[in-house]
Amino acid sequence: MLSLNTIHHLTCFDFLKQVDDDSVDLVVTDPPYNMSKGDWDTFHSHVDFMEWTCKWLDEVIRTLKSTGSLYVFNTPYNSAFIFHHLLKRGLIFQNWITWDKKDGHVAGNRRFPRKSETILFFTKSEENAFNVSMAYEPYLEIARMRSAMKTGLKSADGKLWFPNPNGARVRDVWHFPSAKHADRTRGKVNKQFHPTQKPVEMIKRIIAISSNEGDVVLDCFVGSGTTAVAAFQLGRNYLCADGDASFVEFARERVLACKFPKSIKNPVSFQ
Repeated sequence: MLSLNTIHHLTCFDFLKQVDDDSVDLVVTDPPYNMSKGDWDTFHSHVDFMEWTCKWLDEVIRTLKSTGSLYVFNTPYNSAFIFHHLLKRGLIFQNWITWDKKDGHVAGNRRFPRKSETILFFTKSEENAFNVSMAYEPYLEIARMRSAMKTGLKSADGKLWFPNPNGARVRDVWHFPSAKHADRTRGKVNKQFHPTQKPVEMIKRIIAISSNEGDVVLDCFVGSGTTAVAAFQLGRNYLCADGDASFVEFARERVLACKFPKSIKNPVSFQ
C-alpha cells in the first residue's frame, strides 16, 4: 500500500495498482475530459477515451470499501457513458449533480452556451457515509429567513414553518464560481496554474458530507492538489497522484502551505 498523505508522481494506472482492494472510503476525482487542454487531455477518438476511462474506473472500484462513495467530474456528454458503465459494474446511483460554474464559453447559434459540468455520485452499497448535518447551505433570502426564525412562515395548510438554523438542504444543482473566476485581483481573473482547477470549497463539501474524520480520500488525477488540500483541512487522510511532475510539485506546495485546523465547521449562520 502506498503511503498516505503524500502526493505521488505516478500515472493513474501505476498508482492504482499499488492501492489495496477495499481500502478507500471516498474517491473524488476530476479526470481528463478529452478536450485537448494538454497532452494529458488529448485522445485519438472518443472511443479510445472511453476505453481508457472505463479501465481506470474499474481499478478505482476495486479500491473502494463496501461502504465507499465515488464522485467523478466530467462533461454532461461523457458522464452519460460513465453513468452507464458504473451501473454495469453494479454501483448504486445516488445523484447526477449539475455544477453551475457561473461562467462558460459561447457555443455559437445552434445550441445554448455551456456553463455547467457534471458530478456523478455513486456508492458501492446503501451503507455509505452521508453526513446530513453538513449538507446545508445558506438560504438565499437571508433577511426573510432571519425574520422567519422568530415568527415563522405560514405554509399552504396554515401551519407555521420555521427555517432550519443550519440553512437550506443542499440539492443536486450546485452554484460555485470556477476557480479562475473566484480568484481575482482588482476585478481581474488570475491565470490558474492548472487549466481545470476546481474550487476547494466545492471539494470540501463532497468530503465533509461523504466521509468522516480519519477516512482515506483518493484522487488519481489530483492536478493542482485541490482534493488533497480539502482532505487535509477536514482531517481526512489523502491518497493522491498525478502523472505530470509540474502538477505534483505545485500540489505538494499547496498542501504544505495549509495552516488550517483539521476540523469541520458549518459556515451557515444567522448571526
